[in-house]
Amino acid sequence: MSIVMAIAWIAPAAQAQRRTLDAGFRTPSGNIHCRYFDFDATLRCDLKRIVNRPLPRPKSCDGEFGRAFEVFAGKNETGPICHGDTVLDDQLPVLDYGARWQRGDFSCQSERTGILCVNSVGAGFKLSRSSQTVLRGKSGGAKSAGGRVD
Repeated sequence: MSIVMAIAWIAPAAQAQRRTLDAGFRTPSGNIHCRYFDFDATLRCDLKRIVNRPLPRPKSCDGEFGRAFEVFAGKNETGPICHGDTVLDDQLPVLDYGARWQRGDFSCQSERTGILCVNSVGAGFKLSRSSQTVLRGKSGGAKSAGGRVD
């Protein structure tokens, strides 16, 4: 095999791996999985298990609610979503406790107590098995499961 052929064979595999690593992550506990979507510049995180009472389901939601959260790049748009799908994927790479993940407009910090993900205007969420808090951007406020504003 020539060097050119070897590079041509290795390059696509390296690009595919880089895309996979850039696409998202899961926490070491495996409870929180997050995925970045290029096509609409969003970050979505899903929880396998929660032990608290989730935010109330909107009447317009016929799907699942309270275990999936989404934030848009550069906007003060974030919160739990009504969904019928999931981003839970045990093939996503693990983001170790204390490590930071960054992609596009988003930054996430993994801690033993959960995960914090925000965009450039400060909108995002803090998620853990026992609490899910929506963080509003520069215009302020936070709403957590149970409906209180922090």
